[in-house]
This record gives sequence, structure tokens and C-alpha cells, in this order.
Amino acid sequence: MTDSQRVAIVTGAARGIGAATARRLAADGFAVAAVDLTEENCADTVAAITAGGGRAIAVGADVSDSAAVDAAVAHVAATLGAPSALVNNAGVLRDNLLFKMSDSDWDTVMSVHLRGAFLCSRAVQKHMVDQKYGRIVSLSSTSALGNRGQANYAAAKAGLQGFTKTLAIELGPFGITANAVAPGFIVTEMTAATAARVGVDFEAFQAARAAETPVRRVGTPADVAHAISYLVSEGAGFVTGQVIYVAGGPRG
Repeated sequence: MTDSQRVAIVTGAARGIGAATARRLAADGFAVAAVDLTEENCADTVAAITAGGGRAIAVGADVSDSAAVDAAVAHVAATLGAPSALVNNAGVLRDNLLFKMSDSDWDTVMSVHLRGAFLCSRAVQKHMVDQKYGRIVSLSSTSALGNRGQANYAAAKAGLQGFTKTLAIELGPFGITANAVAPGFIVTEMTAATAARVGVDFEAFQAARAAETPVRRVGTPADVAHAISYLVSEGAGFVTGQVIYVAGGPRG
């Protein structure tokens, strides 16, 4: 551990892709701030990192709340050091067909995915500009290309791609890159909940998705974390404004 250790913030780090990413970045040498709605939610993620000799803290914050985000980033900077990497992973599902989708279904998904990424990116960019270095990675999805029952989620994930490309243009002169990772079918609690919602056995659900994927398997959180690990590395400094599909094929 050194005073110059890079610091990463990972939102939605309690489980799934966020937890795998936090653990991977810690293994890469980052000090990690694992952010979720409550500190308690990230206790397992932080315990896994510290057990492996890494440095991590849990931070409770609603990413759609401006004051909470600013306070969380200030806390990270004071505790671990100025953040040089941000992974905008926090997300929720409120799936429904358009005619059944409520205002709340729409607003909740937009607030967490889009507003959350905006608020977190705005808060960390000040530190990154001062360092003349930074890496921002936002989680999009193959659903950005359209997916039945996910008008809200698809719109939010497509929006993150435009957001990412704009950050790349604005922040590039300050040594900051911005990219998006768009996973296909990944085995998580969230996809298990989707299977339950449509009344399909999760094992059968996975088998069906694997059969239609060129590499003939479903994805894991570690697959996504590996791509993020590359994008936040120093060696990825000439890669920005890109959307990388981690989907076992050209798209999910």
C-alpha cells in the first residue's frame, strides 16, 4: 500500500457485477469504495477484499440523491484518497409492457441508472481533473438495442451510451477516459428474478440463452469485471467513448 495507490468507486457493489468488479479492482491494486444504498449491504464485498489483503470501505448512498452522492465522494476522498476510477454500476429493474408500465416504474429506473451515473460522474470529475487522470466506466446493456418489457431499462441503458460518448469528448483533454460496458445475459440475482417473473425455471432459462449465444454459454459477473478491469487500467488511456459488448457474441 502506498500513498499513490489508485482509488476506485464502484456503485451497486453489494452483489452481482458490482461486487465482482470491486473484488477484481482490489486485486488489481486499487483501494475500493463499495457503494450501495446502505453500508451494511456492502459488508460482504468489503470483507472479501480485506480478507485478501486489499483496502476497501463500504459507503451508503442513494446514487439518485445529489447531496448523498456529493457527501459519499467527499467521504471516499477523505478516507481513501481522491478517486481516479468510477464504475457506474448501480441499477434496478421495473420491467413491464408499455401499457402496464407505471410512472413510478419509469422514473425509478431513470433515476438510478441515468441520474445516478450523471451525479456520480459529476462528483468525481473534479478530483480527476485535478489529477489530470481518470477512468469512468458505465454499465449499459444489450437491452439498449431494444428488449420486450423493458422500455424504461432499454431507454436508460441507451442513454448511458450517449452520456458516455459525451463525457469522452468533454473530459478527454484532462486525461480522463469514459467508456461503457454492455453485458449480455449474466447470471445474477437480477436475471434470476427476471426468470421468476416470467415463470421459467432459472436453469432452463440459462440453457436457452446459452444455446442462442455464439460461445454457447451464459456470462458471469467475472466476465464483465474483467472488461472493466482493462478499461480502468493505465494501459487503456487511448480507448475512450467506446461501448464494449460483453455478450458472448456481436450482441446478446
